[in-house]
Amino acid sequence: MTASPPPHAAHLAQLNVATLRHPLDDPRVAPFVEMLDPVNTAADGAPGFVWRLAEEGEADATGLRPAGENVIVNLSVWETQEALWDFAYRSGHLEVMRRRREWFERHVEAHMVLWWVPAGHLPTVGEALEQLADLRAHGPSPRAFTFASSYTAAEAALSARPTPAGDSAGV
Repeated sequence: MTASPPPHAAHLAQLNVATLRHPLDDPRVAPFVEMLDPVNTAADGAPGFVWRLAEEGEADATGLRPAGENVIVNLSVWETQEALWDFAYRSGHLEVMRRRREWFERHVEAHMVLWWVPAGHLPTVGEALEQLADLRAHGPSPRAFTFASSYTAAEAALSARPTPAGDSAGV
């Protein structure tokens, strides 16, 4: 018999969207494309990594365009916020971050969102885009937040409590 996770176990999901300055096959984007496999391999082996979105039969999700034809998405799940932070800012991924303006447009709206999911849940792209829309529409909350305005899994669980029967004021 397989043990199920504790009832309040949660993992951190993240979505990042990036608007390409040029198509992925353009030579100006080649340095980014060349970094994809090494960075994804590093993520897959990073402490605290759980899962990342990849197009069926592909090594990454760059062929998926659910947020627009020139927008690529990165969706992953991590055991903790610290694990994601360490990968994003204390690994080879940082080189991609430093050079992102070469390949991607500057976003006026939020382009990255974090949220807590039950351990074992793999978010869909639709769910992730809803979280980003929530952050854009309402700002950071326990439902959808950023590194700069983060919430714990416990805070997210408290904010997700159903309203009592008959109370239509809901959160």
